[in-house]
Amino acid sequence: MERAAGKELALKPLQDWGEETEDGAVYTVSLRRQRSQRLSPGTGPGGTQSPSPAAHTFLHYRTSKVRALRAARLERLVRELVSGDREQDPGFVPAFLATHRAFVPTARVLSLLLPPPPPPLPPGVQIRKTEGRDLSFNKNLRAVVSVLGSWLRDHPQDFRDPPAHSDLGSIRTFLGWAAPLGAEAQEAEKLLGGFLEEADQEQKEEEQTQSWEGLPRAAQIPRPDSPVGCLEEEEGPLREGPELLDFSVDKVAEQLTLMDVELFSRVRPCECLGSVWSQRDRPGATGTAPTVRATVTQFNTVTGCVLGSVLGAPGLAPSQRAQRLEKWIRIAQHCRELRNFSSLRAILSALQSNPIYRLKRSWGALSREPLSTFRKLSQIFSDENNHLSSREILSQEEATEGSQEEDAAPLGSLPSKLPPGPIPYLGTFLTDLVMLDTALPDMLEGDLINFEKRRKEWEILARIQQLQRRCQNYCLNPCPPILAALRTQHQLSEEQSYRISRVIEPPAASCPSSPRIRRRISLTKRLRSCPKREAHPLGEVPGTPHPPPPVCPQRPPHPVLESRTLLLAVLQLLQGPRAPAPSYP
Repeated sequence: MERAAGKELALKPLQDWGEETEDGAVYTVSLRRQRSQRLSPGTGPGGTQSPSPAAHTFLHYRTSKVRALRAARLERLVRELVSGDREQDPGFVPAFLATHRAFVPTARVLSLLLPPPPPPLPPGVQIRKTEGRDLSFNKNLRAVVSVLGSWLRDHPQDFRDPPAHSDLGSIRTFLGWAAPLGAEAQEAEKLLGGFLEEADQEQKEEEQTQSWEGLPRAAQIPRPDSPVGCLEEEEGPLREGPELLDFSVDKVAEQLTLMDVELFSRVRPCECLGSVWSQRDRPGATGTAPTVRATVTQFNTVTGCVLGSVLGAPGLAPSQRAQRLEKWIRIAQHCRELRNFSSLRAILSALQSNPIYRLKRSWGALSREPLSTFRKLSQIFSDENNHLSSREILSQEEATEGSQEEDAAPLGSLPSKLPPGPIPYLGTFLTDLVMLDTALPDMLEGDLINFEKRRKEWEILARIQQLQRRCQNYCLNPCPPILAALRTQHQLSEEQSYRISRVIEPPAASCPSSPRIRRRISLTKRLRSCPKREAHPLGEVPGTPHPPPPVCPQRPPHPVLESRTLLLAVLQLLQGPRAPAPSYP
């Protein structure tokens, strides 16, 4: 009996059945098997019913039909927001709200979603409605209010349209007569106040910047108190002070983590969509995806800091340069301990780049322990199997935190002392979303919106949102001297780095002392290699300089993963278990 029960429990709870078409909409039909265990009743103490021994236990299954909207026209999708069955398809509303900007503007959705206000009644005239019609009207109205509440709470930036914020004004007008005293109306008013306050703050900062630029150059003292502000490039001579590597390893890694937390928490998931991010290099798209661009800028800034500190002093002896390599390896190790995979990837990308990789004398002067640490850290971001190693490690970090959350949170109390992070390497998610957008069509036969594509995108966006919430557990304080050193660290371009590297060590026939780790490229170049709609050939972007030829011809060629193979790997990963998406009322 136990062996048979074990086999039954291994059956899939949800099995694909087929498709159905109804009123021009296509539904995916599945069969859900729900197991309910029934026990033979027995007589317990006092005449009460008690379960019988395990030998009398039997299993009972109930099969139900589950439908999920796969493709439909826009009007039907919006109607599904209000009249859809949340129990059968709980992921429809969050998937639509998170991905709608890829195929329809927010104003268009509101025009279809918000009902017109009732006409005003003449003075002293009252219209009595039948109970059934009034109940139906209130039910639909409550559904619209519920959708708006989820939208305002989870995607507030969709309504940011300065200076008028017209979309938010339409919602405030609707809630003013539909639910004037509800939490949704209060949320809309709070959101509008926040937008106006941000506009005032931006205006003050702009005025302060203009007055700052009007001061003499000698009177301009850098302001390193903001973690994000330290990333702004400053022209002119560098400020005198300690260099970045003059500070302790722990402090530098903590400040890098602080900046990554702040930038990753500000990322708008909708900007990560492939249809949005793939347009970043088109003419006139300078302002596209600003929060994602800020993360990319931070990544490349850290890479530039490593290159500048290692190559910025050509007169150093190999042993002295090896000390700098060792310190950056220790900083990378501490970033790993802080679960900061973004700066960890940036540091490793710089150390594995051609200008630093080819310095065989410097690598040869490195002791065995840091070199072993460097190799172990590099295995995290191995290119094999679509970066399977880094994906598995990130999933393990999330699972570890989830189990500790359950253990650390007693019943009825808030969790405390949860492990912070992890901070992911955003490039992995961006690559997956671009591949999905390239491989799956936006429209299906019959001019229907392919909503199945949006569901797959939502699975990735939901994971980004959950990681953003977990990053709020970090408790780090800014250190102005380190932030100032990060800001003033000498940056080298790719061409400058390679030229200085050749001056430090002239080209040789081979690189026997360099660590045998595959080279990495910057986040911007890696993402530019993804296929785009109406894009240039793979890896070729106008205005992008070609990288210098490799200096180690004996190394094995870098493996190339075809787009189809990468897509299949991404889809297989999406089929695996994912953390549950946030629930909606």
